[in-house]
Amino acid sequence: MRVFVLAFLFLQNGGAQQEAAKPLPELGLFLQGIRAHLRSDRLLLSRYTYTQKQTEHQFDKKGSLKKTIVRVYEVYPSLEAGLTYMRLISRDGKPLSSAELEKQDRAHDKRVREHARKLEREGTDEKTRRLAKEAEERRKEDKDIDELFQLYQVSLVGRENFDGHSAIQLTFQPRRDYKPKTAGAKIMMKVAGKAWFGEEDHELLRLQFELVDTISIGLGMLARLNKGATATFQRRRVNNEIWLPAEARFAGTARILLLKGLRIESISEFSDYKKFSVSSTVTFSDRKNP
Repeated sequence: MRVFVLAFLFLQNGGAQQEAAKPLPELGLFLQGIRAHLRSDRLLLSRYTYTQKQTEHQFDKKGSLKKTIVRVYEVYPSLEAGLTYMRLISRDGKPLSSAELEKQDRAHDKRVREHARKLEREGTDEKTRRLAKEAEERRKEDKDIDELFQLYQVSLVGRENFDGHSAIQLTFQPRRDYKPKTAGAKIMMKVAGKAWFGEEDHELLRLQFELVDTISIGLGMLARLNKGATATFQRRRVNNEIWLPAEARFAGTARILLLKGLRIESISEFSDYKKFSVSSTVTFSDRKNP
């Protein structure tokens, strides 16, 4: 058994050395592969229901934990503004009562019915509207992604094993002389970090970034996110066919509506993905809550 283990370790080490010696892909070609596959998860998530657990830690000025809030949602997606249903099912470890669930369901059903009546008045076919909405989302997304490749200076760092997948690590930082064209690009000019992409499929596996400058909303009157805030975002392969969000983490100091700054750490965990027909409508009027 000892001989077997030693031989196994030797082979593993040899394989690792070979992998390390393997030259990295050419940057330009690899970025072309990334661009061909890069999409935000908004469109992908619109085809799945899932569970989202949100944990928020709030700290006082001395850094001591002041409050922890935990919420668990069943998420039913929609590309239509206001129709994504985040059904709160648990708060701080306690399941919501049937009455609380039914109150949420009634409010959501009301929004769905109002939306359906609006489409009837407009004489709009739901499928046609949905396809047009998806096309518009892709158009805007393509524009934003194209600008990302213009505003960032990207460098290849190395190769790593990521949950059984060979991943290429990149670093990115904003070009100082770039003039952003959109509001989103103005924010991204204040972000730098690292990213890991699958070497074979060019899919985003992990993203890690830091604010290199403070972000202000409404000239700082509405909100301000201070320099030094960090975030990580990780995806996993679902049903051996698609990469979807697994976890998102954020830590930083923020100020909301001129209130004193709060140190916040938040974690969002995604699970229980199930295929969902985007052409169908989810209602809960007849649903029996636990």
